[in-house]
Amino acid sequence: MADFKVVVADPEDGSTHQFDVDGQDANRFLGRDLGDEVDGNAVGLSGFTLELTGGSDKAGRPMRKDVAGPNLKSLLLEGGVGYNPSRDGERKRISVRGREISEEVVQINAKVVDGGSVADALGGDEEDGDEDDE
Repeated sequence: MADFKVVVADPEDGSTHQFDVDGQDANRFLGRDLGDEVDGNAVGLSGFTLELTGGSDKAGRPMRKDVAGPNLKSLLLEGGVGYNPSRDGERKRISVRGREISEEVVQINAKVVDGGSVADALGGDEEDGDEDDE
């Protein structure tokens, strides 16, 4: 059974909110690709639409939108998601995960596309911008 931490970014106020998702709600994310839109009910935000923007697996390897499937792939990167070169022209072979969400993924990053402010929907009483939904 899948178990994810979903980090939802709110572009309106720049805050992020973290939710633990398991069971039937986690199954809504399996098989989805980065860039897909998901109903916010999966994380307890009814009336919201979320766009999947990224994530990482158990070992901390990032997901890349330009790699198909859920498997690991070793790429020679010049920069971008997964590698930040220290000088011009530097390249490095890095293991990254594909854009499809599988049971190997532990964290999913998403942003609010439609629905308003997340802080208002949660009550707006948290101080640090994090909310754990259990």
